[in-house]
Amino acid sequence: MNAELISIGTEILLGDIINTNSAFLARQLSQLGIDVYHQSVVGDNAARLKQAINAALSRSDIVLTTGGLGPTCDDVTKKTVAEMFGVPLQRHIPSEQKIKAYYLNRGIDMTPNNLLQADVPAGSTVFPNDAGFAPGVALSTGGKTVIMLPGPPSEMCPMFQNHLVPFLQAMTDSIIRSKTVNIFGLGESAVENALIDLMISSNNPTVAPYAALGEVKVRVSAKAADAAAADALIDPVINTIKEKLGGAVYGIDAESLQNVLVRELKNKRITAAAAESCTCGMVSAAITDIPGASFVFKGGICAYTNDSKLKLLGVKSDTLKLFGAVSEQTAKEMAKGSREVFGADIGVGVTGIAGPDGGTELEPVGLVYIAVKSKSYSEAKKLYLARKLANDRSAIRRMATLHALSLMLTAVLNA
Repeated sequence: MNAELISIGTEILLGDIINTNSAFLARQLSQLGIDVYHQSVVGDNAARLKQAINAALSRSDIVLTTGGLGPTCDDVTKKTVAEMFGVPLQRHIPSEQKIKAYYLNRGIDMTPNNLLQADVPAGSTVFPNDAGFAPGVALSTGGKTVIMLPGPPSEMCPMFQNHLVPFLQAMTDSIIRSKTVNIFGLGESAVENALIDLMISSNNPTVAPYAALGEVKVRVSAKAADAAAADALIDPVINTIKEKLGGAVYGIDAESLQNVLVRELKNKRITAAAAESCTCGMVSAAITDIPGASFVFKGGICAYTNDSKLKLLGVKSDTLKLFGAVSEQTAKEMAKGSREVFGADIGVGVTGIAGPDGGTELEPVGLVYIAVKSKSYSEAKKLYLARKLANDRSAIRRMATLHALSLMLTAVLNA
């Protein structure tokens, strides 16, 4: 079973709105075991819409459209599809009653064209719109199905999940289930090189790496009769990936590094603190973005100047004179200072040159030192981030933050 997605709306073609519907539908259909091979966008034009649907029907079992179900003259989806199937439009009474009740209860005059949203092709399956007026519609003939969904995501998404999923499940005998391996510290090419044999040899499940912001993810997907059978195919492959990549794997289906960090801090009942120079609060902000971080994060200090490093964190003046503010020694003393100031179990220190100015031949833009300190674990890392980030100040700071979170997670796991 395969499907094709057609997004309808001139506003999408003009770039006035971002088309999030296709991404949502592709993910949902994949989980139902329905493959999506084509996606397209067409404006509010009946002739071009008809061409697009005909092309989709020639190569796909199911065509899902979004948009064009409203009350205005440029909402042509239902009329066009009804003409293609040779059936008239007829009034869907429950939808008509809902529209009339809405205007009556609010004392608002209703223009007649609003009731056009209640018209559906004769013989179609109707899906209620719990968040709006225009219902969804499905028409089937000759083993082909066209499903028309409203354009607003706030209406389309709940309609799909609440009403369309059972309809589609009856059309397929399998599901596609995916799990994602979260990786930090290795580039996409390095991950692929480590997993290339597995990627080539695996058919079901499939193994596919892709780059995300500052990290790499590997999606493992299997098609099976149900979730349990799919997991039985996926889990051994994930175990193999973890063996091949070792400590670079920080989670499975994890939302982010900071999510995993906060969870592990809670699990081990230990606390953390941060001292930041070049990131100046970004590490603290990332951690405190996670609900419940207040139970494990004691606080952070933005020590941007040498004077603040001395007075707030207890960095030695000799350390700054001998090694400089951007050095492993300073990062270590910052980590130690944050731990002591806040009485935390783990402290992290970050110092570097984010640029675009201030770099030298010995200390180039993108040079960052990160150190972590706990009672039983101590580690420092030297990074040259500008090589990959083209002296982008914001990107350097973001990557430094991710490396700090990763080093903190390592300290937690070793605590």
